[in-house]
Amino acid sequence: MSQSVNTIRLLQQSLQLSICNGAFCIDATMGKGHDTLFLAELVGEKGRVLSMDVQPAALEATAALLQKHQMTKRVQLVLDGHEHMDAYAAPETVDAVMFNLGYLPGGDHAIATKAETTIAALEQSLQLLKPLGMISLAIYHGGDTGFAERDAVLHWLKQLDHKRYTVLVTDFYNRPNYPPLAVQIIKEKQK
Repeated sequence: MSQSVNTIRLLQQSLQLSICNGAFCIDATMGKGHDTLFLAELVGEKGRVLSMDVQPAALEATAALLQKHQMTKRVQLVLDGHEHMDAYAAPETVDAVMFNLGYLPGGDHAIATKAETTIAALEQSLQLLKPLGMISLAIYHGGDTGFAERDAVLHWLKQLDHKRYTVLVTDFYNRPNYPPLAVQIIKEKQK
């Protein structure tokens, strides 16, 4: 492997195994659009991606990135908080949901994801996911933000019914400066 393993690459590799042409995915924290573009490429021409953020700058950056890569037809950009995603998707219709917690890279650190809205969005994601669907969660928690959100989300994850959901948390344990945690939540098929 020529590139070192990091949180985003690890989560993307898992998603590549589970998302196919025609899938419906949600980027719950659009940011600069890199995850949106990644998902748009995975879902193919027959698939679609819903991408959400509360910052107009995120929509502008993402729209430009999608235009550059000719992916605009596959993606719906929404200026809204991820805690409202159930207004844009029906239960058990979504193949995957991606979250990158924290703040917009290069943006205002005061505008960051918060535990209460993130947990509300995660709860909705569980309802929106198809059986065997996956939530990908990168928890950025170093620096001036994120420790309280990290702790609240990890506590919430621990409470999930192990018969309905499998939760995997990967910590890059020997790396400095609080590398983001990689979390995968898989919705089990009910018998």
